[in-house]
Amino acid sequence: MRRKAAGQKAGNLGLMKSFLPYFKKYWVVLVLDLLCAAFTTVCELVFPLIVRFITDLGMNDLERLTVQLVLSVGVFYLVLRVIDTMANYFMAYTGHIMGAKIETDMRKDLFSHLQKLSYSYYDNTKIGQIMARVTSDLFDVTEFAHHCPEEFFIAGIKIVASFAILGQFNIWLTIIIFSMLPFMLFFAILFNKKMRKAFKKQRDQLGELNAQVEDSLLGVRVVKSFANEEREEEKFRKGNDGFLGIKKTAYRYMAGFQSSTRIFDGIMYIAVVVAGASFMIYRQITPADLMAYLLYVTTLLTSIRRIVEFTEQFQRGMTGIERFMEIMEAPIEIQDEPDAKELGNVKGDIQFDHVSFRYSDEHSYVLSGINLHVKPGENIALVGPSGGGKTTLCSLIPRFYEVTAGRILLDGQDIRHIQLHSLRSHIGVVQQEVYLFSGSIYENIEYGRPGASREEIIAAAKQAGAHEFIMQLSDGYDTYVGERGVKLSGGQKQRISIARVFLKNPPVLILDEATSALDNESERLVQQSLEKLAKGRTTFTIAHRLTTIRNADTILVLTENGIAEQGSHQQLMKKKGIYYGLYSMYSERTEN
Repeated sequence: MRRKAAGQKAGNLGLMKSFLPYFKKYWVVLVLDLLCAAFTTVCELVFPLIVRFITDLGMNDLERLTVQLVLSVGVFYLVLRVIDTMANYFMAYTGHIMGAKIETDMRKDLFSHLQKLSYSYYDNTKIGQIMARVTSDLFDVTEFAHHCPEEFFIAGIKIVASFAILGQFNIWLTIIIFSMLPFMLFFAILFNKKMRKAFKKQRDQLGELNAQVEDSLLGVRVVKSFANEEREEEKFRKGNDGFLGIKKTAYRYMAGFQSSTRIFDGIMYIAVVVAGASFMIYRQITPADLMAYLLYVTTLLTSIRRIVEFTEQFQRGMTGIERFMEIMEAPIEIQDEPDAKELGNVKGDIQFDHVSFRYSDEHSYVLSGINLHVKPGENIALVGPSGGGKTTLCSLIPRFYEVTAGRILLDGQDIRHIQLHSLRSHIGVVQQEVYLFSGSIYENIEYGRPGASREEIIAAAKQAGAHEFIMQLSDGYDTYVGERGVKLSGGQKQRISIARVFLKNPPVLILDEATSALDNESERLVQQSLEKLAKGRTTFTIAHRLTTIRNADTILVLTENGIAEQGSHQQLMKKKGIYYGLYSMYSERTEN
């Protein structure tokens, strides 16, 4: 569910408009919560009236102040307190659950939206920043979602009801007291704006800090191999100190906000005492009324202090919503067209028709005017200098990126008119950097086709040449691979990733330098598995080790100028062009 926002730099009103739809599912709970808030507020407002009533009788009509009357008033107020207690319990329990459910809904929407964003978004965004928004930012929203409606609703009732009640006692004293509220509001808005900016910077810096920690811990083996622990500690110290500096700024504004509020607290009390006493001298107000004024001012100021204390939580919540909306507003660049259809009986015929691509308007074209026709079951190898666009060309087939110009056809259909899930479910990718999820070997292979039987998973592992080494592990297929498969060797991880694709059984296959990071023995084993995997499938092989693609049906030499050469290994060697030079250079290097 996508929410429309007022922009990354939206004010509090715009952010609230974006946030309010999340209350829709829980409007009954919200209404009950606000009713309970109203009950608790009534109990607070009634108490000064009870004190005024008893004080007035005690000073002016003592005979009417009987024990029975006092007990009746006591019982009445006790009933109110029981109602207040029950209402407060509902607010504290059910209200907080409502906030937690809203947080859960927002996190679900955020994660769902992140799954739909293209490679381009992740190319330019740090994972640590995203993690901060998915976790800590939304934690603050729980308290905000619950307390924000309550606190402002309660404050509104107290201000309006107090003005109405006190106005009946002495309108001029009431006007004097309430005339100070606009000045308090002015300073509150002034400091709130500064606090929100500071909290936004604080969250951004925390995201940077998370990204730095993640980067350092994921690369801990590189850090230790270069003995650069002190350098990493120094980088972390700078980021950590920067975070502290931003926090200091935020707390300085918050302290200023609280101090200005305390000044107005004192002024309001002085106003009640001085002005109230003056009115009492001229008999325009009774001592009982003045006591009621003091109690109501205390109630008002208590409410204002609660809002002051809530201000930090409010700003954190608004910052969390703002950072949430920044991701939710990130456009889904690649999605199903309205007329997108599912694929059926895929043969694997792929055609590039005048395809051009660049990553953004600021970048130059990586591919320009590519024309290529790959027949079903054909094995195409892509070679060439780094930056020639080999990986980019293959990434366009499953629409990891969208073509800038031209079109790509699969079995005669423009891939932009094929449902994304259907398109990608018919394409298998084996990458150089294998990613295994934290879990068992069984779970990682099953990821290729969720719900597959154990027999099918074992068969896929055997096809990938992985069954033998898996069975030698302590727990076999139930062996825990560690985070990112750290407990397995490179060759073992690669064969598990190949088993995953065997299980998926796609008609189109992309091998992105799948053996370039392996030792000779692992390369031999993995290469055998890849040859089995590629058999009968339309295959694109991005080659680093050129000896592995000599049997390809067609070899494409990609340079900055597009497809520079095209043909079989023998044809290109006879031509003695770019491929000949690359192959000769590679052969000399391997011999030496």
